[in-house]
Amino acid sequence: MLTDPTDPSRVLIEVSDLDGGHELVRRYAEPLGHIVTWARAYLCRPHPELGRKGPVCPYAQTSLDRGTFYLAVCPGEPDAAQVAEVLDGYRSWFQRLVAPEGVSPQFRTILVLLPDLPVDRAPAVIDAAQLALKTRYVEAGLMVGEFYPGPPPKHGLWNPDFLPLGAPVPLLAVRHMVASDFPFLKDDPAHAAAYLERFGERPPAPLREAVAAARQG
Repeated sequence: MLTDPTDPSRVLIEVSDLDGGHELVRRYAEPLGHIVTWARAYLCRPHPELGRKGPVCPYAQTSLDRGTFYLAVCPGEPDAAQVAEVLDGYRSWFQRLVAPEGVSPQFRTILVLLPDLPVDRAPAVIDAAQLALKTRYVEAGLMVGEFYPGPPPKHGLWNPDFLPLGAPVPLLAVRHMVASDFPFLKDDPAHAAAYLERFGERPPAPLREAVAAARQG
């Protein structure tokens, strides 16, 4: 378990901590366990509706294997503004975390669970918080994604009929921006500019034409 040196109330739970006795782990053992099981059974595996080969998330297995898959808990029933405030703190800490030697930062992720949030409130709260946070995250070279039962009405890149962001517990996921994120950022000029600053010279081959068009204005 990691503790933020700037705020001791902010902790990150590692998968190896789930058998431990920390009060937060004991209190939320069930939803924490559900998310780890979901990550292994869903994120780390292929899906017949995904529309491409490989696992749903190309980074999750390595993140789990290399100890850079972190969990956090936001207790209670916060509103969107309160969730955004909590996630701002995790964004700042995420930027200060150092990956283990030999592990690329792209494999680091923090999943902030909201296990007390009623399922019927989750879409409105999570979606509004993610919308409020996205620009601040993108400007920092990060991504923040919304997950909840439902699933969220965002379609997959390779199959428009696939809704990939369903999870058994409402959460927001923090990760580094990667070169394949352009489709998630291209429709907002500020977001596209942040992407081009980092990856405009070396986009993945399937995105080169679209990225080149964006660079030309």
